[in-house]
Amino acid sequence: MIAPSAADQHDVKLDDLLCFAVYSASHAFNRLYKPLLDELGLTYPQYLVMVTLWERDDRTVGEIGERLFLESNTLTPLLKRMEAAGLVSRSRDPADERQVRLQLTHEGRALIDKARQVPPCVLDATSLSGEEARRLTDQIAALRTSLSR
Repeated sequence: MIAPSAADQHDVKLDDLLCFAVYSASHAFNRLYKPLLDELGLTYPQYLVMVTLWERDDRTVGEIGERLFLESNTLTPLLKRMEAAGLVSRSRDPADERQVRLQLTHEGRALIDKARQVPPCVLDATSLSGEEARRLTDQIAALRTSLSR
């Protein structure tokens, strides 16, 4: 009798794993975003911070961390680099000194004009329609919520 191979014993295939599809798609997105964000002088996490502030300026570090699913110990060094680059300013909340607030600088607000080209470039690269991309985004967000429980 021939011993079954490891693949036969476990019947686990990389291409069948949802987690690998999401993981590898994330890497593909990072490769896509890099040249676009290099033109803006931003890393991908910095871009996400900027998008949250362009949505609504003057947020606490905690709010930004919640929105981006990042801990403050990950976010703080990133925000310090953004402040040194002149994109944001950080200040203590006068109502609660424990809170650090983040505001866009003039340069940070002006960067949105250049950043407007990023989402259409990304959507174009996906070969999805706007409606298909919205549906997929909603499905992935629902998956994230389910996994977070």
